[in-house]
Amino acid sequence: MKSLEQQRREFSKGPFLATPISGLIAWLLVALSGILFSDQVTVWVLFIATGSIVYLALFISKFTGEHFLEKSKTKNTFDSLFFFSVAQAVMGYAIAIPFFLMDYTSLPLSVGILTGTMWLPFSWIIEHWIGMAHTIVRTVSIVVLWYVFPHLRFVAIPLAIVIIYIVTLIILNNRKKQYS
Repeated sequence: MKSLEQQRREFSKGPFLATPISGLIAWLLVALSGILFSDQVTVWVLFIATGSIVYLALFISKFTGEHFLEKSKTKNTFDSLFFFSVAQAVMGYAIAIPFFLMDYTSLPLSVGILTGTMWLPFSWIIEHWIGMAHTIVRTVSIVVLWYVFPHLRFVAIPLAIVIIYIVTLIILNNRKKQYS
């Protein structure tokens, strides 16, 4: 049995690209829908795209070398903690949906912030600042854009999240090279 510290070091060596790539794709689809379609259509795109991030990440993990579903993969406590963090972020829909029913334009704000909370425990697990920075920049950006661009909430907020994901992926990829 490996110690928690050994498991943490092993977990931290992962590339961690599948989930942010999946998030980037989902939020890019929301932004494109916000540009091309009505808010009523974009609401559905947002629900479906963000709700599919985990499933898309499972697929993408085959190509990033992460292989989330590989049965022969050694069990690691931090894999479980990471997935619990994802589940916690998804539980944010319990807040987002009632808020959405009162004001449908709240959806990019609530889903954008609440699903981004998974980056905090991730940052602690891998002992790297990127998760903390991702969450803070994402939260502040979303709140500012929600107030500054009230008529462009379904475009400005998703585009900001996409940009944050791009920066995050660059940093994670550079970090990955340190472990290679």
